[in-house]
Amino acid sequence: MTRVEKALNVLLQEAEELCIGSSVVELDRIPTALEFCRDYYSKNQPVVIRQALSWPAIGKWTPEYLIQALGDKIVDVAITPNGYADGLATQKGQEYFVLPLETTMKLSELVRRLDDPTGAVHYIQKQNSNLSVDLPELATDLRIGDLNFAEQSFNKPPDAVNFWLGDERAVTSMHKDPYENLYCVISGHKDFILIPPHQLSCVPRGLYPTGVYRTSDSGQFHIEPIRDEEGTEQLTEWVSIDPLAPDLAAYPEYARAKPLKVRVHPGDILYLPNYWFHHVSQSHKCIAVNFWYDLDYDSRYCYYRMLEQMTTGRGN
Repeated sequence: MTRVEKALNVLLQEAEELCIGSSVVELDRIPTALEFCRDYYSKNQPVVIRQALSWPAIGKWTPEYLIQALGDKIVDVAITPNGYADGLATQKGQEYFVLPLETTMKLSELVRRLDDPTGAVHYIQKQNSNLSVDLPELATDLRIGDLNFAEQSFNKPPDAVNFWLGDERAVTSMHKDPYENLYCVISGHKDFILIPPHQLSCVPRGLYPTGVYRTSDSGQFHIEPIRDEEGTEQLTEWVSIDPLAPDLAAYPEYARAKPLKVRVHPGDILYLPNYWFHHVSQSHKCIAVNFWYDLDYDSRYCYYRMLEQMTTGRGN
């Protein structure tokens, strides 16, 4: 065993004993800013706050209501053959990191297509503050003041407020984000699988050619590789394993990961700290809104970058 492997073993053992626990902490009330900062934000630890939101949107936002309120509104939609927008797929023996086919359509048309379980998977998932930019009519049904406990800790407003609507086949493959994330479910439920940053050595990653889904005249999907102006293929680092069906023969290091699982219901808030790996699945026609706050690049980020360099190429 090398010195690096010994060091990683110490990290995994001591962090498990001292930091995270075996389940996501659940609260039955909104914490004060001091409690949130002291117990969760400062420790980079997730927490779910049950029935925290009294927004008008809860119980009001259904696909039928959205059609009534915004029926002909044009929305950005991600389309895939399998529900995995931004995920791995294989074509002719080559594994790619694949971006979804992106298009626009009327909201009413999107909802109609969600009721077709045999067709392509449609998902509103554009993370460009699409609620603020594209759907400002809905903002009056949110009471952002309910999130002041977190905003005071982050000491900044959100960088993006994103709206999500899709069917049960839409899955977000495991990845991490450089944001503090407050995830609020409005209708349906979301299932999260979470892995903390200190377990980076347990999460296999690889460099994959990057492609995008396209369709033929007959409607068949295929992957179109993305190349630069000189014809060189673009590469994307992505998590190699599916936590719903982990291939431990190919990636034995994942057996040491300790994933946390939590279901987020309507009215719940999930605080998902920066750089936590997460995989997300959902119920049919689930509606959610999340708030992204840019992370503070402090010494923890430096330690994480060091850990990335120590584990690059291991298990790939």
